[in-house]
Amino acid sequence: MSRQSVAKAHQKIQELAWEPLYHEPVKHYGTDYTFSKAQKKDPLKQVLRSYFPMQEEKDHRVYGASDGAIRGNMFRQVQERWMEWQKLFLSIIPLPEISAARAMPLLFRTVPNPELHNGQAIQMIDEVRHSTIQQNLKRLYMNNYIDPAGFNSSLRNFQNDYCGTIGRQFAEGFITGDAITAASIYLTIVAETAFTNTLFVAMPAEAAANGDYLLPTVFHSVQSDESRHISNGYATLLMALADEGNHQLLERDLRYAWWNNHRVVDAAIGTFIEYGTKDRRKDRESYAEMWRRWIYDDYYRSYLVPLEKYGLVIPHDLIEEAWNQIWNKGYVHEVAQFFATGWLANYWRIDPMTDKDFEWFEYKYPGWYDRYGKWWENYNRLSTPNGHNPIVFEDVDYVYPHRCWTCMVPCLVREDMVMAEVNGQWRTYCHEECRWTDTTAFRPTYQGRETPNMGQLIGKREWETLYHGWNWADVVSDMGYVRDDGKTMVAQPHLNLDPKKMWTLDHLRRCPPLASPNVLLNEMTPQEREAFHANYIRGGPAGRAAPADA
Repeated sequence: MSRQSVAKAHQKIQELAWEPLYHEPVKHYGTDYTFSKAQKKDPLKQVLRSYFPMQEEKDHRVYGASDGAIRGNMFRQVQERWMEWQKLFLSIIPLPEISAARAMPLLFRTVPNPELHNGQAIQMIDEVRHSTIQQNLKRLYMNNYIDPAGFNSSLRNFQNDYCGTIGRQFAEGFITGDAITAASIYLTIVAETAFTNTLFVAMPAEAAANGDYLLPTVFHSVQSDESRHISNGYATLLMALADEGNHQLLERDLRYAWWNNHRVVDAAIGTFIEYGTKDRRKDRESYAEMWRRWIYDDYYRSYLVPLEKYGLVIPHDLIEEAWNQIWNKGYVHEVAQFFATGWLANYWRIDPMTDKDFEWFEYKYPGWYDRYGKWWENYNRLSTPNGHNPIVFEDVDYVYPHRCWTCMVPCLVREDMVMAEVNGQWRTYCHEECRWTDTTAFRPTYQGRETPNMGQLIGKREWETLYHGWNWADVVSDMGYVRDDGKTMVAQPHLNLDPKKMWTLDHLRRCPPLASPNVLLNEMTPQEREAFHANYIRGGPAGRAAPADA
């Protein structure tokens, strides 16, 4: 099919659009942005008769690779440490994809440009395809991997897991609140333009290094569609910039979208890449090095900074703070430690770190061992049941963290934790920016301007609160994280499948009941709360208690 004929077909499609004159169209999805009709172009000019053959060829490659992986016995050669973390990753990632598909109709009647509507419709098809091939990948893992437990229940389990709930709030941000904020700024302009490089390029590279060449095939097929989505977002952004009244909202939304993406995507992908791998070559890039190249240089400096020429204020301070969190404050390492601390509330097995891992971390992140090494040694020591409790209940100088109300990632960089009373409830936040998001950005007025479409962050946003006071054995049973024998846990703090080495519900029955930090916080007197906060921010790194003599 010639490019000329595609262009003609693309132009013809625009002629099919019309604005009804006989009634006022119903406003399905609200926005506080204003748009005037403008001839912003879709540079890719994709039409279905060229799109479907291209995607069919890509699908042939994906499913051919799947067949090759089974015939080539890939599942007996792939690293177990890597595959276990895929139980979390592949349970979450289809939801952002399907949420992105659902986000596109939010823009159809909000952005008055038929040419962009065509691109958005094709993006919607893209996202459904992505979700389909990702869930098929998970199905293949479940059917062929040595330990399918966790893969087989993740569709119903990820949303009640103390890690998966973070991914759920991230994905639902694409389809809630202001239509432009959610489906354009948060999704296409930040999530897809900035963070899919680490998600769909860095992750596949690490998969291949661990003997998994099936995930790279699937996710490179996904990433090849992202250029269309980035184009949709950029064209919508330029339309919004044409009205100076939108600048205030754009600046608000860039701050919110950037920070929430950093808190969630960096937490998850950074942990998978750094702690889910057995590849410890010194010349392999760390997550910090990948982030600096693909997000800081390629996105921030090449995409965001040039927007200043349109009069838009870029959140330079937040980009620098995100880098500061990753490089100086050990954000990814704190997250990985938290995941492992609560291994018993998961549905995958978390491998202890070894001396080889320690050496690599110290080489890539000087000072890592002094911060985290002793805790991981304790994790290894306590990984098999031997009369002791899981590590979260043992004295290893780790204070269980409070949950951030906004991003739902715990307040792991202790010095940054802030609190606020909202609607009669005391809430904790991992950073001042998350507090601002909840108390200022997601409100019906912003800087004196009415913003009724922004919505609010509501609901049960803290996993621990749902099970406050429960016995841990009942918690795990209620979530369904138990193997077929009815007592052995799906999650384990090691990779040994010897039944004698595995933890059971009986081991949990004797543990202290689950206590929600937020419930306890709201039961404190004002003086106790103030003292608690002062003590909390003096704690860490690696979750250490505040010095007693400070």
